[in-house]
Amino acid sequence: MEEKYDIIVAGAGLSGSLAAAVAAKSGLNVLLLDRNKPEVVGKKTNWGWVCGDAVANDHLKFIHEKLGLSFGSPELDYKVEGVVAISPNMQHKYRFDGEGYTLDRPKFEAKLLQMAIKNGAHYVPEFEVESPIIENNFVTGIFGKDSEKRHKEYKAKITIDALGIATSIRRKLPQNPYVDRDVDINDVESTGRYIYHFDLERDDINYYDPKNALIHLNQNISPGGYGWVFPKSNNRVNIGIGVQKRSLDMRNQKLGTKDTLHTLMDEYVRSIPVLKNLKLDPQDNNGKGYWSVAVRRQLESLVFNGYMGAGDSMAMPNPISAGGIGPALVAGILAGEGAVGAIQDGDVSINGLWRYNVAFNESYGKKTAGLEVFRVYLQSLNNDLINYGMKMFLTADEANDLSYGRVPELKLATKFKLILQGAQNITAFSNLIYVVKKMKELNELYERYPKSTDGFVEWRRKVEETVHEAKSRFPPNPL
Repeated sequence: MEEKYDIIVAGAGLSGSLAAAVAAKSGLNVLLLDRNKPEVVGKKTNWGWVCGDAVANDHLKFIHEKLGLSFGSPELDYKVEGVVAISPNMQHKYRFDGEGYTLDRPKFEAKLLQMAIKNGAHYVPEFEVESPIIENNFVTGIFGKDSEKRHKEYKAKITIDALGIATSIRRKLPQNPYVDRDVDINDVESTGRYIYHFDLERDDINYYDPKNALIHLNQNISPGGYGWVFPKSNNRVNIGIGVQKRSLDMRNQKLGTKDTLHTLMDEYVRSIPVLKNLKLDPQDNNGKGYWSVAVRRQLESLVFNGYMGAGDSMAMPNPISAGGIGPALVAGILAGEGAVGAIQDGDVSINGLWRYNVAFNESYGKKTAGLEVFRVYLQSLNNDLINYGMKMFLTADEANDLSYGRVPELKLATKFKLILQGAQNITAFSNLIYVVKKMKELNELYERYPKSTDGFVEWRRKVEETVHEAKSRFPPNPL
């Protein structure tokens, strides 16, 4: 069987539901497919909605401006003032990001889906997308199985891939110089996340802060990544870690251990002494989960002939924080707008879809390559260097600039007078100067993001060379 639409959106998660809502609102014939049942829309795996579930208020405002959709209780579960990064020795802090929320993720996802349906999208749950349909080097639809395990094809002028990091569409695109089919394993972090009910034994905002989301930098417990403690309503907390496999392997070899993400996750929970009587939250069967997240710049092109991608499908999470909700929300709306424009213009080739590349780069993407290089640098520092660096290398304002992908003007002369304790510290600071230079180069490259496919291949080559140079200079060194 075959059915034809203007747009197919594969995946009814954050970016998919928004893309469908935007496109359907314009009057186009939109099909929204999802492998989940309606009552668990957006669920990533059998483990649940594995995520820190934090989003900045600016991204919610972006949705309201574009779709008129407002959020409140219960989908916005808990308000926080910002994010605080804490050094391994708990003595130094950087505060960044503004006001935001931790979400009730199932309810938030459900609200986005209802918006898509209200706007006119045809929603088909329990459909497993297996591959794209390719004709004459164009994606012309998808192939998969419905809820009865029957094979079925859906055709469309444009297919929007919002299937997440394990997407079966992008991975099966024709070989091309625009959209990567695979993501390097070293640019992926494995994450574990628990949601607990707890009793607070004593106040200590280094471990639990009811006003802020906490990030713990510690290469021993979370090699190549970090741990997080995000407050939720009703004495609940979202606790998790992310680890890079290469860094974890190096740590285990040096310590002679066989730790895994699971054992490190449990160790991290035990290292938070102020939370007592921990009990997994049974709601939505979402208490404990594990998943993977890409921590590189988004793919250089998000489009191909008849194809667009959004959210985790395109490696959009922030390379430093691994936060994927914000960019997924932005990308979903911009993908929907780009698809509508291409169909109205009668050009669904890569050239007709290129406007989406430009729009996402301007709204979010142009900072991510610089952040990727800074992430690589951080993964090369052990705990002692992180402690010293957070004390001596950066002011709070400079750290805040870096967290947003802005290149700070380091007050070098002043800092060199302070950095007197050992060649290792001086080397680490010299490397930071190098990183800031590379961030500036990448930011300038992305300011010149190609307005069309003309010149893209050469532009991409320069980006890859710059990132590769930084990765070669800074191999992981967790201990």
